[in-house]
Amino acid sequence: MWRNTDVEAFVGFLRVHNSTKPEAEKVGFYGLDLYNMTASMAAVLAYLDGVDPEAAAAAREHYACLSPWSGQPAAYGQASLTEGYALCEVPVTRILVDLLKKERQYAEADTGQFFDAAQNARLVADAERYYRAMYFGAHLSWNERDRHMFETLQNILAEAGAASKAIVWAHNSHIGDARFTDMGWERGELNIGQLCREAYGQDAVLIGFGTHAGTVAAASDWDGPMEIKAVRQSRPDSYEALCHAVGMERFLLDLRAGEHNDLRRMLAQARLERYIGVIYRPETERWSHYSLATLPEQYDAFAWFDETHAVKPLPTTVTTSESETYPSGL
Repeated sequence: MWRNTDVEAFVGFLRVHNSTKPEAEKVGFYGLDLYNMTASMAAVLAYLDGVDPEAAAAAREHYACLSPWSGQPAAYGQASLTEGYALCEVPVTRILVDLLKKERQYAEADTGQFFDAAQNARLVADAERYYRAMYFGAHLSWNERDRHMFETLQNILAEAGAASKAIVWAHNSHIGDARFTDMGWERGELNIGQLCREAYGQDAVLIGFGTHAGTVAAASDWDGPMEIKAVRQSRPDSYEALCHAVGMERFLLDLRAGEHNDLRRMLAQARLERYIGVIYRPETERWSHYSLATLPEQYDAFAWFDETHAVKPLPTTVTTSESETYPSGL
């Protein structure tokens, strides 16, 4: 999702943009998700090594609880279930609490890295709960993950100051308000788009993206290799088919209440909407990638590209580590 030419170009642009700005006006680039728990543990330990070696030694002992599952963190959830209790909840939470208690002390010794260390410690604590929740129901783990993303966003905004703004880049299933999809109607799932609307009202603008056909970079199974796949033409009973019928290569629908009420009324009937994530299975597309939704309530705007093309990956060294997508690719 990130090691591709589009992100490379954006990071290059951002570096040039920031080079002429004072520190307070520079734009940051952050991750919100809770995968790669092992790297976050390493980041916390590296930080503590620099500011408090004694605390670093204690943290290593606490994080050792998770080390048997560092390569397959999902297996930790199963082990916790088998044992009947949260194996590592107390140790990893202890690290976060101790870190936050010493914020003022560490702020005098570090080089402005406390925020990153605290966020990594939060990630480990949240990931521990997330992998346990997987075995109690898909909606519980989904909700844990999106609450983590939302809380991370709130922490970033608070760190940046009262006047700060953020752009969140995520799949439609995370951005579109879940209350107006069968995610919320039938499965009891929430998402970061819903949480932003509830917290920020009209200051949050939710923008979805759609396509009729083209290609996508995706896998067929969890931990499977990336493939360039042809996207099937949209179903005739979908919102995508309506957009395709307009006959324009690209356009933007302004769906905000009071702006284009005739358009909102025309789109108000619930229809199927397609969601393609890091997994794409065209052979079972109806059941794997379409869900009912009410577009004008789900989004404030919808960007349409009739034909899209897969991202171009950058060369990279493959390592054996936890999947960036498991267990949900939407």
